[in-house]
Amino acid sequence: MTSKNSQKLSLGIKPLAGFLLVEPEQAGTTTPSGIVLPETAKEKPAQGKVVAVGSPIIDMGREVSSPVSVGDRVIYKKWGGDEIRVKGAEYKLVKFDDLMAILED
Repeated sequence: MTSKNSQKLSLGIKPLAGFLLVEPEQAGTTTPSGIVLPETAKEKPAQGKVVAVGSPIIDMGREVSSPVSVGDRVIYKKWGGDEIRVKGAEYKLVKFDDLMAILED
Protein backbone atom coordinates (compact mmCIF):
# COMPACT_ATOMS: atom_id res chain seq x y z
CA MET A 1 0.00 0.00 0.00
CA THR A 2 1.44 3.41 -0.95
CA SER A 3 1.65 6.36 1.39
CA LYS A 4 -0.90 8.20 -0.81
CA ASN A 5 -3.46 5.43 -0.35
CA SER A 6 -2.83 4.98 3.36
CA GLN A 7 -3.25 8.74 3.94
CA LYS A 8 -6.56 8.76 2.06
CA LEU A 9 -7.82 5.77 4.03
CA SER A 10 -6.87 7.25 7.40
CA LEU A 11 -8.64 10.54 6.62
CA GLY A 12 -11.68 8.92 5.03
CA ILE A 13 -11.69 11.35 2.09
CA LYS A 14 -10.27 11.09 -1.43
CA PRO A 15 -10.15 14.22 -3.63
CA LEU A 16 -11.81 13.91 -7.03
CA ALA A 17 -9.99 14.46 -10.33
CA GLY A 18 -8.12 17.77 -10.46
CA PHE A 19 -8.19 18.41 -6.70
CA LEU A 20 -5.73 18.16 -3.80
CA LEU A 21 -6.38 17.95 -0.09
CA VAL A 22 -4.06 20.41 1.67
CA GLU A 23 -3.46 20.85 5.39
CA PRO A 24 -2.96 24.63 5.78
CA GLU A 25 -0.06 25.83 7.92
CA GLN A 26 -1.16 27.69 11.02
CA ALA A 27 -0.98 31.47 10.90
CA GLY A 28 1.32 33.09 13.42
CA THR A 29 -0.23 34.42 16.61
CA THR A 30 2.49 36.97 17.36
CA THR A 31 4.02 39.61 15.08
CA PRO A 32 7.82 39.94 14.78
CA SER A 33 7.62 42.91 17.18
CA GLY A 34 5.85 40.78 19.83
CA ILE A 35 2.23 41.94 19.41
CA VAL A 36 -0.23 39.10 20.05
CA LEU A 37 -2.89 38.89 17.34
CA PRO A 38 -6.50 37.96 18.09
CA GLU A 39 -8.09 35.18 16.01
CA THR A 40 -10.05 37.71 13.91
CA ALA A 41 -6.90 39.60 12.87
CA LYS A 42 -4.94 36.58 11.67
CA GLU A 43 -4.41 36.31 7.94
CA LYS A 44 -5.45 33.02 6.40
CA PRO A 45 -2.42 30.99 5.33
CA ALA A 46 -1.98 30.36 1.62
CA GLN A 47 0.44 27.50 2.04
CA GLY A 48 0.34 24.02 3.46
CA LYS A 49 1.18 20.35 3.11
CA VAL A 50 -0.45 18.10 0.49
CA VAL A 51 -2.09 15.15 2.26
CA ALA A 52 -4.02 13.57 -0.65
CA VAL A 53 -4.02 13.90 -4.45
CA GLY A 54 -6.94 13.39 -6.83
CA SER A 55 -6.69 11.52 -10.12
CA PRO A 56 -5.55 13.22 -13.35
CA ILE A 57 -7.90 15.42 -15.40
CA ILE A 58 -8.43 15.48 -19.16
CA ASP A 59 -7.68 18.89 -20.70
CA MET A 60 -7.99 19.36 -24.47
CA GLY A 61 -7.78 15.60 -24.96
CA ARG A 62 -4.60 15.19 -22.89
CA GLU A 63 -4.25 13.71 -19.43
CA VAL A 64 -2.91 16.21 -16.88
CA SER A 65 -1.59 14.74 -13.61
CA SER A 66 -1.08 16.60 -10.38
CA PRO A 67 2.13 18.65 -10.39
CA VAL A 68 2.70 17.74 -6.72
CA SER A 69 2.83 14.64 -4.51
CA VAL A 70 1.65 13.80 -1.02
CA GLY A 71 4.00 15.43 1.49
CA ASP A 72 4.94 18.42 -0.71
CA ARG A 73 4.64 21.88 0.84
CA VAL A 74 2.83 24.21 -1.57
CA ILE A 75 1.70 27.80 -1.99
CA TYR A 76 -1.80 28.23 -3.42
CA LYS A 77 -3.89 31.24 -4.39
CA LYS A 78 -4.95 33.17 -1.30
CA TRP A 79 -8.65 32.74 -1.99
CA GLY A 80 -8.25 29.37 -3.73
CA GLY A 81 -9.82 26.19 -2.45
CA ASP A 82 -12.69 25.36 -0.13
CA GLU A 83 -12.28 24.91 3.61
CA ILE A 84 -13.53 21.63 5.03
CA ARG A 85 -13.31 19.81 8.37
CA VAL A 86 -12.37 16.13 8.48
CA LYS A 87 -12.21 14.31 11.82
CA GLY A 88 -11.93 17.63 13.66
CA ALA A 89 -9.05 19.02 11.58
CA GLU A 90 -9.20 21.81 8.99
CA TYR A 91 -8.18 21.18 5.38
CA LYS A 92 -8.56 22.85 2.01
CA LEU A 93 -9.68 21.22 -1.23
CA VAL A 94 -7.57 23.03 -3.83
CA LYS A 95 -7.69 22.71 -7.64
CA PHE A 96 -4.48 21.85 -9.47
CA ASP A 97 -4.85 25.23 -11.24
CA ASP A 98 -4.82 27.14 -7.93
CA LEU A 99 -1.27 26.00 -7.08
CA MET A 100 1.41 28.65 -7.46
CA ALA A 101 4.64 27.05 -6.14
CA ILE A 102 6.25 24.10 -4.39
CA LEU A 103 8.28 25.04 -1.30
CA GLU A 104 11.67 23.39 -1.18
CA ASP A 105 13.46 22.83 2.12
